[in-house]
Amino acid sequence: MKMKNMRYIYSLPTPSSFDGKGLFGYTFGPLNQKDVDIYYIEVEKGHDTFMISKKITRTYYILCGSGYFTIANRKYNVSSGMLVEVPPNVEYSYSGKMKLIAFSRPRWFSGNDTHTKWNPDVVGADYPCAADDGSRLARFIRMRIFGKSPIGAYLRLNQLLWNKLPAAYTASAPIRLYGDFLHTLARMRGTRAQAFATFFLRNRPQLELIRRLVERRPLSDKLRVAVLGCSTGVEAYSVAWTIRSARPDLKLMLQAMDISKRAVEVGKHGVYSLATPKLTGTDIFARMTQAEIQELFDRDEDEMAVKSWIKEGINWHVGDVGDSDILDALGPQDIVVANNFLCHMDDLMAEKCLRNIARLVSPYGHLFVSGIDLDIRTKVAADLGWKPLQELLEQMHEGDIGMKAFWPCHYAGVEPLNKRRPDWKLRYAAAFRLIPSGEDLEKLERYDTVGGRTLVENESVCVSDAR
Repeated sequence: MKMKNMRYIYSLPTPSSFDGKGLFGYTFGPLNQKDVDIYYIEVEKGHDTFMISKKITRTYYILCGSGYFTIANRKYNVSSGMLVEVPPNVEYSYSGKMKLIAFSRPRWFSGNDTHTKWNPDVVGADYPCAADDGSRLARFIRMRIFGKSPIGAYLRLNQLLWNKLPAAYTASAPIRLYGDFLHTLARMRGTRAQAFATFFLRNRPQLELIRRLVERRPLSDKLRVAVLGCSTGVEAYSVAWTIRSARPDLKLMLQAMDISKRAVEVGKHGVYSLATPKLTGTDIFARMTQAEIQELFDRDEDEMAVKSWIKEGINWHVGDVGDSDILDALGPQDIVVANNFLCHMDDLMAEKCLRNIARLVSPYGHLFVSGIDLDIRTKVAADLGWKPLQELLEQMHEGDIGMKAFWPCHYAGVEPLNKRRPDWKLRYAAAFRLIPSGEDLEKLERYDTVGGRTLVENESVCVSDAR
């Protein structure tokens, strides 16, 4: 009997199907065999985490190169021609420089993998997961009943109830304290992972503040901007459109960087589908008006191409914001935007990356950073003497409705603004001016620094900087 529509030959898809800090790979298929996934993986450093599979057995064949697998706390050196089999319920990771064919049986499904800790060969340090700190709360989070954690169900139930409560009730002091406790649980339990979900014009108050800042630049000035964690380019194009719409005379030099090679390829191409969003899994146009869509894109059926006047001058980079050579790669910047990716890192890694990112900002330049644990951002801002911008502070903090809705039962949720805190103006600021050590803060209240010069407040006369 002749089988119709049967596929026998498979090629690598374009672009890659998944990537991380130390590898990227491709998924063949979908295959006719319903119980197996097959991957081709190019390992540049290794898998960024250690993990435990719930039900899937993974088999790796080393095509070329060498490295080692760490399985159940034991290291196994591997090289070309060797086969590695990892059963469920065993912690493992791998490191090295090699090319692999991997088989997963059964197919991968959401919830199968538990990420236990970072792989120091890839991230540079062995940062443990938050639930490994040995405290009573950590032991409670690790508790299992019939092999399952009750914390997940507890958080899901609380999120449903929280979303139904009136805002006035959840803002009361006792309920807010309970929300803080729930968020602590969520942060300790949550498995951090790279996320591509995003939207054009995601945080409008933040874009409005960028517009106000660039309107103060001198005529035909050069403006250096970096958008870090740019994902598929959505935020980079949102920032570029905002700046070029406000000041078409400026010479904009925008650097867009993400750790994902696949995401950067999508961003550089600048073509997005109305029918099938690439990587994001979200309707990236959902927060735009029809007039804005027409201004940003040229449409060809379901394909939306970013207009050339917005794409002009954008340089795309695959890179890690935690690397010490980021300043050499991108150069000093007048504005740095680093939103919604530091929350997906453990606390120590997020703090290290934020301090490294700050090195990119030119003296008197501006840093926009949201989507990060507020304790970390507040600590770094205070340590390094950043000046929080009060303009549009409250609107920016609550400007991303998606992150706001995650609180308190998702690790990436943004805590509601609380003016009862004595440090609220620093804690909830998402935009900062980075001032050189020893600068006269009183002078900065009277002057607005623009491109190495200063403008007297409410005047258009340039005076020399006193540095």
